[in-house]
Amino acid sequence: MSANARRTAVRRTTARRSATRRTALLLGAALVTLSATACSSTSGPSVSTEPKQTAAATGSEAAKPADGKPAEDKPADTGKAAAKVGDTIALKGNDPADTADVTVVKVVDNAEGGDEFTHPAEGNRFVAVQFRIKASGKKAYSDVPGNSAKVVDTQGQAFGTTIADTKAGPSFQVPANIAPGESALGFVTFEVPKDAKLDKAQFGLDSGFAPQTGQWKLG
Repeated sequence: MSANARRTAVRRTTARRSATRRTALLLGAALVTLSATACSSTSGPSVSTEPKQTAAATGSEAAKPADGKPAEDKPADTGKAAAKVGDTIALKGNDPADTADVTVVKVVDNAEGGDEFTHPAEGNRFVAVQFRIKASGKKAYSDVPGNSAKVVDTQGQAFGTTIADTKAGPSFQVPANIAPGESALGFVTFEVPKDAKLDKAQFGLDSGFAPQTGQWKLG
């Protein structure tokens, strides 16, 4: 096969992949919108910045000092640090049985396109964010993670995901189907202005239509 023929084949494969993913994104958003409308609660939406504590010491033995003497009374630390890269946030969907533990694992700025035809528009750059999603409820997670995520810059401007693979690593399958108790790992890609200073990443279940959104500090 000639070089021109190979390039044409790659273009066609990339176009088919993008069309399939775009259709899945739109279909997923439409289905979740209908579900969210049917299951919407009376309470308003909320943003959770509190990381899930998984390794905190508990029990009377953990509370004892090494020398066996009673510990001195100290004022409780009531300050809660905002979730950051590496932290997990427990999220709820519209259905009480639909919950997930979501982690921002890694952020790759200025990510390179996955092939020779994938590039950001002039004046933009790709930012790839790797999420881990664990279906923690009774229901399986079945959604399009690209519909659920966004990044926000220091000016408050939010950016949604773009249909692009990068060399940062594998993207999520579309849709992502995760059995209860299991997890999946994947990147989603954002196209943002070159001079944008990203400050936060956000993720919500039900393609972002859930009443709760997780938020992680990037800086």
